[in-house]
Amino acid sequence: MADPAAGYRQALDRAETRLAECNRQFGRIGVVRLIVFLGMIGLAAVAVANRGGLAVPLNGGLAVGFTVLIVWHERVARRRERTGRSVAYYQRGVARLEDRWLDSGDPGDRFRDDDHLYATDLELFGRGSLFHYVSVARSETGASILAAWLLRPSDPVAINARHEAVRELAPNQGLRHDLAVSAADARGALDSAALRRWLAGPPAGFPGWARVVTAVLATANVSATGAALAGWIPGYVVLASYLASLAVVRACASQTDPVIHSVERPARELRVLAALLRRVADESFSSGRLRELAASWSGATSAVAEIRRLERLVDLLDARRNQLFMPVAGLTLFGTQLAVAIEAWRTRVGAEAVGWLEAVGELEALSSFATLAFEHPADTFPEMAADGALVDATGMAHPLLPESRAVRNDFRLGGPLRLVMLSGSNMSGKSTFLKAIGTNVVLALAGAPTRTRRVRIGPVSLGASLVLRESLLEGRSRFYAEVLRLKAIVTQAEAGDPVLFLLDEMLSGTNSHDRAIGARGILEGLISRRAIGIVTTHDLALTEIAKSMGPVALNCHLEDELIDGQLHFDYRIKPGVVQRSNALELMKSIGLTP
Repeated sequence: MADPAAGYRQALDRAETRLAECNRQFGRIGVVRLIVFLGMIGLAAVAVANRGGLAVPLNGGLAVGFTVLIVWHERVARRRERTGRSVAYYQRGVARLEDRWLDSGDPGDRFRDDDHLYATDLELFGRGSLFHYVSVARSETGASILAAWLLRPSDPVAINARHEAVRELAPNQGLRHDLAVSAADARGALDSAALRRWLAGPPAGFPGWARVVTAVLATANVSATGAALAGWIPGYVVLASYLASLAVVRACASQTDPVIHSVERPARELRVLAALLRRVADESFSSGRLRELAASWSGATSAVAEIRRLERLVDLLDARRNQLFMPVAGLTLFGTQLAVAIEAWRTRVGAEAVGWLEAVGELEALSSFATLAFEHPADTFPEMAADGALVDATGMAHPLLPESRAVRNDFRLGGPLRLVMLSGSNMSGKSTFLKAIGTNVVLALAGAPTRTRRVRIGPVSLGASLVLRESLLEGRSRFYAEVLRLKAIVTQAEAGDPVLFLLDEMLSGTNSHDRAIGARGILEGLISRRAIGIVTTHDLALTEIAKSMGPVALNCHLEDELIDGQLHFDYRIKPGVVQRSNALELMKSIGLTP
């Protein structure tokens, strides 16, 4: 679609019209239900006063009508709920395109890892993060898969397969919409890792005779109780049956209780899975990866039926909490029988259900990238190079910056050029430039489109030091935290994989003499191990490192201009070392006179 925003607004208008109609219909049915209910009460009073009469059959007719209204009302309520989710889906799409997306969606805070080599530095998770912007996954499994792709670079084969899948999904707005609204928003309350452990966990260890014996004893208890009440058998026979049942329940208690207590949350996410499977069951795909995923749920009809069986068992578990039903539950060994049935389901279906879960979750993750491609048709998919560490981008900008504010730069690093030393004054955009490169590399190596006009990237492992913080509790200064991160990046390079390092204000926590010696040693060591990278600095002494390293290193800069007492920044990368500082001007601008 040439104008994604216009497409979203048109779809939003239609969805809001449907929602308004659902609300009107829901209200009208509610009023009719109330009138019918009041009519039933009135006719009941007439029937009591007249001791029967015509009011009795009329009331029966109203009762039937009331039941029909209840069913109809529930269907309208479900349609209204789904339509409301459609409205929210399109509203969020418009909000992303209008840069108003911060207060909705999933920020992904649970995936944060401050020890990761680039996740916190590049703001991958949290409010206003890349994940917050990109993710449209509704299931926790889909969100987890997307997060894993952002945290770990994929191999070129997987990346190219995702490109093909994303290109196919991007124009299929109907499927992407349905994936997002087919199930209630259960994200955040569920743990997909725990669900997978539950599905593939070891057997609970029920005795082989448990299923048959509990069924026989339940039948015996009910029959004996009825026979005793009728006076056909003596009470001690009933007591013997009850005691045998109690013994069996106690013998199985160590297996029954864990099964019952562990099933509720997995069943909730499996309901989400069933809703998604129903939507994709009849979808046909042409790209290789999507066909492979479709093969995983090719039996989606039976998959949905199997999940429904588990849902019924869990619903029956809830019925045990009804005080009126408790005596019946005791007579029929209800809890033990249900636990045995749930465990049998898990043993029979669990391993296969893990495959359904992973396949649909991956489809949701791909749909997130496809939504990004749909909303930004000018974004490009990277060409994956096989000739070592390389980042060669034209028209690169940070994906989270509004197009009206983003300044695009051309940039190449790799081949003979291994290091760029980027100098610049305060607020000139050095850190943002590093984040733009790192974020686009993360997207590229996850299989997503990038905010570039053209980009070619070689396989690299990413390491960054941009936002390290000191820790009072751990007794760690910011400088020591940076040293630890640099050590981790060096270790990564020593492992043999090509590394792209992004270092902001390198070793700024120490004196200029030690900074220059330490930086030179670290950078020369990284370059000798096939790493490539960018280092920003205020300290012009560090620019001498690039000058002394010959053609493998290059000095570039970002600068500002003072016009009528105001600082102006163009955020354009230029060759050479910055020639001026703006620290004094910045202090003066807020009333600090040096």
